[in-house]
Amino acid sequence: MATCSPNTDRTDEINDPGAAPFGNFINYYTFNPPENRLNLIPATLLRDLDYNGDTTLILDVGCNSGELSTAFYKHLVPDCEEQSDDSKVYLLGFDLDEILIQRAQQTNSLPSSISFITMDIIKDTEQLQHYLDQHGCSSFHLCLCLAVTMWIHLNHGDSGLLQLLSRLATFSQHLLLEAQPWKCYRSAARRLRKLGRSDFDHFKTLNIRGDIAEHAREHLENHCGMELIQSFGSTSWDRKLLLFKRR
Repeated sequence: MATCSPNTDRTDEINDPGAAPFGNFINYYTFNPPENRLNLIPATLLRDLDYNGDTTLILDVGCNSGELSTAFYKHLVPDCEEQSDDSKVYLLGFDLDEILIQRAQQTNSLPSSISFITMDIIKDTEQLQHYLDQHGCSSFHLCLCLAVTMWIHLNHGDSGLLQLLSRLATFSQHLLLEAQPWKCYRSAARRLRKLGRSDFDHFKTLNIRGDIAEHAREHLENHCGMELIQSFGSTSWDRKLLLFKRR
């Protein structure tokens, strides 16, 4: 997931994925394939949430090159080729990295149902509102925020993390959240130092530390009008998959 200017040296990144300090890994799904999440998520999720009639919108935050977006869509909508226009599921994925989005667009096997755009959610949400207006909806029915929070947090500080969560809560009826644990922050900082690069601007001054998923839950429930309704367990990378619902 890219969260700031992604003008990282792509040659360095090919040699070491740690050279993607904004989360814009060019080969992300080779070391964290979609199955790591999909194995925990029931294929009946949309029906379980009572989204089985009218148009349903899914938002994928920090979609990278789109492999997980497409796999997630097919997992939840196995009969995707047989949908009627008035009860169709649509997915919008966005990332800040233009190169990753171009790849997602070029390899998109379901262009009538899945769209990819370049966007920085910290700076702009107009494209999200435009997409909602196009489909006659006031919010996304399900938002995926998977392995994104750390990159926002490291590059925009505590305020950036809280702003992200607040914005997602505003735009979503349900939010599926996978927050990287604190040990991932230390690993990301260590990889940068090994490459001889400057540390993340906010790493040493962050006040939100420790159990990041719990901090996110507290903010969503206490300040964003959402409630935790289900935990799907942890991925093979020891990251919790938490489902929130707008009250």
